[in-house]
Formats: sequence, structure tokens, C-alpha cells
Amino acid sequence: MKNILNRLINHEILSKQEAKDILVNISNGSYNGSQISAFLTVYMMRSVTVEELAGFRDALLELCVAVDLSAYNPIDLCGTGGDGKDTFNISTLSSFVAAGAGIKVTKHGNYGVSSTCGSSNVMEYLGVKFSNDKDYLTKSIDQTGICVLHAPLFHPAMKNVAPIRRELAVKTFFNMLGPMVNPAFPTNQLVGVFNLELARMYGYLYQNETKNFTILHALDGYDEISLTGKTKIITRHSEGMLSPEDFGVHKLQQSEIAGGNSIESSAKIFVDVLSGKGTEAQNNVVCANSGMAIATVLSLTPKQGFEKAKESLLAGKGLEVLKKVQNLK
Repeated sequence: MKNILNRLINHEILSKQEAKDILVNISNGSYNGSQISAFLTVYMMRSVTVEELAGFRDALLELCVAVDLSAYNPIDLCGTGGDGKDTFNISTLSSFVAAGAGIKVTKHGNYGVSSTCGSSNVMEYLGVKFSNDKDYLTKSIDQTGICVLHAPLFHPAMKNVAPIRRELAVKTFFNMLGPMVNPAFPTNQLVGVFNLELARMYGYLYQNETKNFTILHALDGYDEISLTGKTKIITRHSEGMLSPEDFGVHKLQQSEIAGGNSIESSAKIFVDVLSGKGTEAQNNVVCANSGMAIATVLSLTPKQGFEKAKESLLAGKGLEVLKKVQNLK
């Protein structure tokens, strides 16, 4: 690791294979905490390259506990996090609304690192069981429309990194990797990223796969469709801009989609929205994101996806999905 750190400090870059080997070595316990922390810190001070990101991704996918749910043609709705916006759990809520609309979802998530409350914090608080048992996960997606994949159960390679990430409590390149390493290898992906450079990198990497994808970045910094302005969108076949008007709604203020400042308040917002007690702004931003997931799977326009999502939300179908997941044995 000393040689690697010296190279990186001297602004050299790693090959794809070198990046992969380093993450494998981290998982094997070959490096101490200080070395891992220094390695992460380098990438807070310079950009990760496409080749490095691909190597890190390949290592995690190779080492993960894989679960085959391809028969369900699922989608993952996932943001990188790290946008510093502290919104409520929009992508997780959107996952339940999409599932309520009949789209199968393999929701990959984790505890919050650079935010107050991650997807897994809310799911755990609401009594959702975490498991990496294939039979349980198959039963979950089959009977409820969604299965929750709590990242630490599927990525044992990360056990040496997780405590360091928690202590650093800032965005690292692992934020970039999260959406890329869903252990169900979903056929479809709606992914929000925290800057345009990363959107381009994701687009480049996904073009070399068979995945059906939509990549999002709100130009004012959100890793999702925020409806506070324009959103950059990249798919396999096109790229462009989405505005709130494309969904038939008005532009929002950032304060209207702020999150809870604790796990308890975040969970309350989560249940309120699914229960029909959300504000119009909360409902619209959830339906815009779940609508894009629906549109990605079914090849619809954003507006058509939004309408299907709104129907699911207002009919309480997302809440039904949550209750089924909570009661699944």
C-alpha cells in the first residue's frame, strides 16, 4: 500500500486491474485502518478515473453475495448520496410507489454515512427485515413487488471499510459505487448521481453493459429529480434535460423537499407520504422519481410514468407494499 499511496500522491492513476486488486486486498484484511483511510482520502482530493471506478466495481461484484432475481426483470432506484442536500428518503419512497404500480424492485441500500438517515436506517426503523437468504428475497419480490437488499449483508468485502467510512462521515468514492454493485444485478437501473462528471462516467460504463438505464443529476446538485430546476438525464439511446413542466408540475423550493433531522422524523415523513398525508411537493417529487423508474422499465414518457406513479401513491398501493414487506415472515 505504501507504493500505491506514493503513486497516488504523485498524481499517478491506477489501471483497472490495480484498482480491482486493491479492493480485493482491502477485503482480505491486507491493509490497516490508517492505510485504508489514507487511500480514501486521496480520492477526496482528486477525481477517480473511469478505469479506477470500473476496477473498484468489478471487485465488489466479484466478491458479493449474489442473488439471482432476473426472472422478475427488476429495477433498482438508487442515488449515490453525497449531494449534501439532506432531502427525505426520496428514492426509497419512490421504490415502494413503483412497486405499487406493478414494477418489480430490488432496492439496494445502506445506513447513512454522509447523510442523517440512509435507506437502511428508515427500513430498519419501520421493522423491515434484512436478509440475504435467496428464498426469502424471492418470496418478498414475488409477493410484495419489492425486496430490500441491505448492502452489508451482500458485501462482506466492505467490513474493513465500513467503520472507517462512518468515522470519516464524508463522501468517498464508495458513494459512487453503491448503485453499481446491486447484488441482484438488476436488468434495469434508475440512478441519481451527485455531479455531472459522475453522470458521464456512469453513462460510459453502462453503455458497455446490457443494462437498461436512466442516469439523473439535478443541475442544482441533487442526486435525483428534485423538481427545483432542470435535471440532466442520460439513457442508452439519448441524453437531454427534464424540467418540472415535463411532469406537468410546478417548480419547487429546496425547503419543500428537505428531510427529517433524525431517523424518527425521516420515518414519519416516509409513512406520511405513503399514507396520503404528504405535501403536494413531497408527493410530486416522489412521483417524478418513481415515474421515471416506471418509464424506464415500460418505455414510457416521463409524464406517462409520473401519472402511473401518482395513481399508485394516491390509491395507497405503495403503503400496501410497505405493510406486506413489514409482515413478511
